[in-house]
Amino acid sequence: MANATLGDRSLFPALEGVAYLAHAAISPLSTPVCERIADVTHDYARGGMAGFVRWAPRLQRVRQELGALISASAAEIAFVANTSQGVIDVAFGIPWRKGDRLLLFDGEFPANVTPWQQASEEFGLELVWLPLAHFERSLEEGLDALERALRRGVRLVAVSAVQYKTGLRMPLAEMAALCHRYDAEIFVDAIQALGATPLDVTWGIDYLSSGSHKHLMGPEGAGILYVAERCAAAFEPRLAGWLGHKDPVAFLTGDDAQLRYDNPLKLGAPALETGTSNVIGLAALGASLELLMDLGVPAIHAHVEAYLDRLEAGLEHRGFESRRSAAPALRSTLLSVRVPEDVRLTELSAVLRERGVVCNTPDGLMRFAPHWPNSHDEVPAVLDAVDEALAGLRA
Repeated sequence: MANATLGDRSLFPALEGVAYLAHAAISPLSTPVCERIADVTHDYARGGMAGFVRWAPRLQRVRQELGALISASAAEIAFVANTSQGVIDVAFGIPWRKGDRLLLFDGEFPANVTPWQQASEEFGLELVWLPLAHFERSLEEGLDALERALRRGVRLVAVSAVQYKTGLRMPLAEMAALCHRYDAEIFVDAIQALGATPLDVTWGIDYLSSGSHKHLMGPEGAGILYVAERCAAAFEPRLAGWLGHKDPVAFLTGDDAQLRYDNPLKLGAPALETGTSNVIGLAALGASLELLMDLGVPAIHAHVEAYLDRLEAGLEHRGFESRRSAAPALRSTLLSVRVPEDVRLTELSAVLRERGVVCNTPDGLMRFAPHWPNSHDEVPAVLDAVDEALAGLRA
């Protein structure tokens, strides 16, 4: 396996530009990931089904590594196509009762809102909205507001581990403890955290979903769904497919005819693996996981936080307004800023891209999201590019 080093992008030899700071959107693919994709496609090209036979068993190691990443067992992990699919599966798998109250946060990415709205209409649920502004102001205010809502009765709270717009890291352990105190469950959209910000389901997380193409640094079209073992027995896999049954492939491998349609469904997340998996994408994700776990997510997080400390100070000196939390415990690997009033956000972003600095512009803010390959030595070059862009636009 190739060796990864914090701040060294030599495993990304084709990556262009001065600084790639858009890992919160789509991460570039490393050499080990590209090589893994080439290996799998070569085997499929050479042997068709033989490629599947070789690589499908290796996906069990990927399942185990994903479980280890979040302190879950492999039996609690299912492969899904993306974060949204995992949200949909849980939203339509909870044993709802008409009138149950479902708490969502105003300001969440739509992937963690739309499926719950659909489930609300289907099962006659009551949506409760809580502004993220409570948590943006302080941890205490946010938890107080959440507890007040829970006291009135809530069946489930759905929240992102890290907010896509501001980078606010939600206090999942404290939120989960409150949810369970009031007999509620908690679902976590983890795509802006996994791979760069520590996350552990033993904090009390009941359900979790994530895709692989952001901080996990894998390709698109591969994801993870976690359903806690304690929730599995009550879970209702309404969207199960043929692979959701126990012993689903027995009729394809034995000497005698064994086809039947009455095999019971598996319990929990495995029941939601509906059909053929994205073998290529999951195998490639495995290559990226090897790098991430070798470096260690806490070390990655500390490296990126130090990068953002320098970048944030430089941007504020130039008139940008940071939306980063003042509380270190609520910080992630995302830094979002409001640009100076005399320049347009989209124009500034475009000029920075021309100068080799790639970032994103979610909902009126400029977002910088480095990862482990980003060197702290990039920061002066990024700020130089900002100076040049501002000067050009103001002229």
